[in-house]
Amino acid sequence: MLVRAGRLAVFAAPFCCAATAGAADLSLARVPVAPVASAPAAIYTWTGFYIGGHVGAGFGGSSWSDPFTGGTNTFSTGTGFLGGAQIGANYQWNRVVVLGVEGDFSGVGVKGSGADSRSEALGADTQWTSTVAGRVGAAFDRLLIYGKGGAAFARDRNTFTDLAGNSASRAFAQTGWTAGVGLEYGITKNWSAKIEYDYLSFGAQPLSFSTVTPTTFASNAGLTIQEVKAGINFRFGGP
Repeated sequence: MLVRAGRLAVFAAPFCCAATAGAADLSLARVPVAPVASAPAAIYTWTGFYIGGHVGAGFGGSSWSDPFTGGTNTFSTGTGFLGGAQIGANYQWNRVVVLGVEGDFSGVGVKGSGADSRSEALGADTQWTSTVAGRVGAAFDRLLIYGKGGAAFARDRNTFTDLAGNSASRAFAQTGWTAGVGLEYGITKNWSAKIEYDYLSFGAQPLSFSTVTPTTFASNAGLTIQEVKAGINFRFGGP
């Protein structure tokens, strides 16, 4: 009897161990495992004050009223290099809408020439431009698409040369308006790069020239400038 009981115990032992292990596995399987929380992706922000610089090209046209015929002489001011700086501030609202204000100043080398009805030479030389404008844009994470509009200023030197070769010139500041569009991309949390197109228009400015000969030229001169700029901004703060 003892031998038979021993044999039964030896025979049943593996099954008992297997049952115990199965119960332990079942108990462990029922323990809930907490999900691993992943950190939410950071949203790029455009809010903050910024400063920067730009380079590009300017081109446009001048128009002079002809005192002899009453018509208008229009000529291209050519294309010239420009470069300068900008300063501004943005406020990002509701993650998408970006509102801002920006002022810029550009040294410009845009010159052009034409002639009146008597073949007397006319010249225009735009020396600098400046704008103060509001901006409104849509942000798609690091990409900002915007439009702008506001006041424009320029210094323009106009030259008149009569048929005898005598010249006179006048330089003055002009005030007008500007409108433009642009794209800006956030490279890092503080640095961004942009490309922008601006149209500047200035009303007619009265002009009066007197040369050494008894020639007096009285006219009105208008000016338009188109500018294409590539620039970089540093924004204080950041996400």
